[in-house]
Amino acid sequence: METHLSDHLKGTPEGAVAEEILRKCVHCGFCTATCPTYQLLGDELDGPRGRIYLIKQVVEGKPATAETLTHLDRCLTCRNCESTCPSGVQYGHLVDVGRKLVEAQVTRPLSQTLLRGALREGMTRRWLFDPAMRLGQAVRPLLPESLKAKVPQRRSAGAWPSATHPRKVLILNGCVQPAMMPGIDAATARVLDRIGVQTLVDPASGCCGAIRHHLNDHEGGLADARRNIDAWWPHLAPAEQGGQGVEALLINASGCGAMVKDYAHLLRNDPDYADRAAHIVSRCLDLAEWLPAALQQAQAQGRVNLNPAALSATAARRVAFHPPCTLQHGQQVKGKVEAFLATLGITVTANPESHLCCGSAGTYSVTQPELSLQLRERKLANLQSDQPALILSANIGCIGHLQAGTPTPVRHWIEWLDEALAA
Repeated sequence: METHLSDHLKGTPEGAVAEEILRKCVHCGFCTATCPTYQLLGDELDGPRGRIYLIKQVVEGKPATAETLTHLDRCLTCRNCESTCPSGVQYGHLVDVGRKLVEAQVTRPLSQTLLRGALREGMTRRWLFDPAMRLGQAVRPLLPESLKAKVPQRRSAGAWPSATHPRKVLILNGCVQPAMMPGIDAATARVLDRIGVQTLVDPASGCCGAIRHHLNDHEGGLADARRNIDAWWPHLAPAEQGGQGVEALLINASGCGAMVKDYAHLLRNDPDYADRAAHIVSRCLDLAEWLPAALQQAQAQGRVNLNPAALSATAARRVAFHPPCTLQHGQQVKGKVEAFLATLGITVTANPESHLCCGSAGTYSVTQPELSLQLRERKLANLQSDQPALILSANIGCIGHLQAGTPTPVRHWIEWLDEALAA
């Protein structure tokens, strides 16, 4: 796509990114076939091709309007279009640039500004979010349905392993997951403990930065990234630079994983962090990328029993798996959880339209509730079409969003595995 940057963008990092990505787009329209919002609304400007055209107009100097902002706001940033695109258009990076430029020109209504500010500041600070979530869970029966859907019932996380092991990995000290569903991190630590690996959490780290970044607080998102790199560096640095020999940074929330794996791109122009960010990204893996092979090794050593016959009496045998967009499109990690479950003798039921977003998309379920609920209904209809006993996923946002719409239990796959192994 021929692109002529406006003078004020020439020679800027944003301009260079936008021009490179725009010139890859051939306007073929394959992306519209897999875009969730285009499927619902049927509007060209609510699909990737239309949004790319809107961003092209802005970077070429055409003034943005409130309508431009609306169409970009409706994008889930699910990046399904990236998986579909035959030309390798990195739409996620382009829409980041577009939103930044548009929001600099268009003033939001006060209600939107306050809501987005509350999400940005309240969800990313543990000292605010943790007590608010505990209070919400304590009075959950009294809450209106709209709020109750955002507050999952509190479940015991169980014990955190106390044993130490020579092998160590690091997990994220996240923002919302420890308060909403603390059992996910605890289950991760217990499964790893069974195979002789110790799980570390550095208290100096925190939110991955995704919430701020996707609410257009790019500087705040970069500050979160730099803080995390500073906290993780002593653990993950090369040995010759004083690293403590931690094997990997394992992330069990795919939305956070997609963000952390983007640190190298986001900090590419920062001379103090670019190299360290690239190294951190090289050591970062989704739990599904690392654990199956580690478990197979532990089984060969006699540490765990993954025999399907042994698991059959203790675990749900028919499960549906919802692959989060941040796992399959953001990180391009596809089919690993499903294949692993199949090796355990578990029947992973049919999941039509598995490529489509469930509508959670970070804060999207709050900022775009109508579209989000339509996508959730469509997703649950597909997930439950084969009547599974359990729905599994790999991201805190998807799990909470789906559970609010169905009586079928929705859990993280590592929680299911932890319970199956314990039993």
